[in-house]
Amino acid sequence: MLDVHPQCQIPDEELTERFVRASGPGGQNVNKVSTAVELRFQLRDSPNVPDEPKQRLLSRSDRRITKEGEIVIEANRFRTQDRNRQDARDRLILLLRTAFVVAKRRIATKPSRAAKARRVVEKKQRGAVKKTRNDRGWRDE
Repeated sequence: MLDVHPQCQIPDEELTERFVRASGPGGQNVNKVSTAVELRFQLRDSPNVPDEPKQRLLSRSDRRITKEGEIVIEANRFRTQDRNRQDARDRLILLLRTAFVVAKRRIATKPSRAAKARRVVEKKQRGAVKKTRNDRGWRDE
């Protein structure tokens, strides 16, 4: 059972784990033991995730979420299967928790009169600096 949020607990039956051979460090072990984990969770069909967070996740453009609404997490950071399995589960929990956070609406603002004035003064100073770089005096020599 994964405790994602007070409103959301995911039973282990909804998770599909597949163990594959990992690339990277591990010596001879890397060729013999399937330590990498591919964790799959069918988000769209899950009755345990509330609708609003589910829609927030599905509307994201995240490479871990397929068009069919399945979350696929690959974990091969560690050399042992158990640690990779826990890492994949932790990353799934982290992803699902972000869906429960509602983003604040942006309030459109305008620059103040003083800010506009400062901007004009800075532009005039910068223009004056650039004006001193002209090549009028160099061609006469």
